[in-house]
Amino acid sequence: MRFAKGHGTQNDFIVLPDFDDALGLTPELVQRLCDRRAGIGADGVLRVVPADAPSAVSALHDAGLAPVPPDADGLSPEWFMDYRNSDGSLAEMCGNGIRVFARYLLDHRLAGTLAFTVGTRAGWRKVRAEPDGSVTAEMGVPAILGQGRAVIGGLSCTGLRISLGNPHLAVLADGPVESYDLSAAPLLDPAEFPDGANVEVVRLTGDRRAEMRVYERGSGPTHSCGTGAVAAAVAAALAGASAGTLPALVPDSASGTWAMQVPGGKLDVTLVGTAALLGGPAVIVAEGELDPVWLSAVPAGSLPGR
Repeated sequence: MRFAKGHGTQNDFIVLPDFDDALGLTPELVQRLCDRRAGIGADGVLRVVPADAPSAVSALHDAGLAPVPPDADGLSPEWFMDYRNSDGSLAEMCGNGIRVFARYLLDHRLAGTLAFTVGTRAGWRKVRAEPDGSVTAEMGVPAILGQGRAVIGGLSCTGLRISLGNPHLAVLADGPVESYDLSAAPLLDPAEFPDGANVEVVRLTGDRRAEMRVYERGSGPTHSCGTGAVAAAVAAALAGASAGTLPALVPDSASGTWAMQVPGGKLDVTLVGTAALLGGPAVIVAEGELDPVWLSAVPAGSLPGR
């Protein structure tokens, strides 16, 4: 089994090319791969599969999505990003993941152009390579769902519920984001988040500038989260809005580019009307092959933790 290891602002991933749609990714295997002491170590796994492969078509169907027609250049999407969190659970979307996924395709000349479309469980997303080597991804329409609540390290917090295909709660911090304890999963209201959520703590630091920390559903505290950075930028842009005046979509008055500082670096989030763009570095660190003996081994007892 071939693999690559990459990251986007230290949100790291194992990339598994599966051009024949032959890999049976179980939650147990994903957990073993992502184990930082007994495996390769990562926040998640990105399986690279053709968009017309049976597993990709099935995943799109299960998400209620249909194949898209060719784009303006007559090119049909070729690739589907099958993303798994480090605990083996499926995720609808990953902003840093899709940028690393795109970097892998570009480095291996598997994308015919510098701008192309990738399938995800949250829908079809356009990505493009920038002249400076970074990668930008269209993140879809941030849907503002109203206020939500969480208990973070014993502290009751109110934030903004936002969907980017996956669920988020973005909490505006009164002080340094480091003062919020994200070492354990925040407690969420199941009525507000029946499938759980990523929780972001964000603090304004300047004009269209903010810092953010995150607890990712299915992965734990990570050094960065792309969809989380977008959700945090939306919450920051609407910082002055009261609960009774919250829009359903980002208003034109909030459009602009936000510099989002995360523990792993800086991401640029551009809010344009009802759309959002996420830009930043995407790096492939190494490539290799999994040892077949390790791959076939079944750990005794419970699976090793991260």
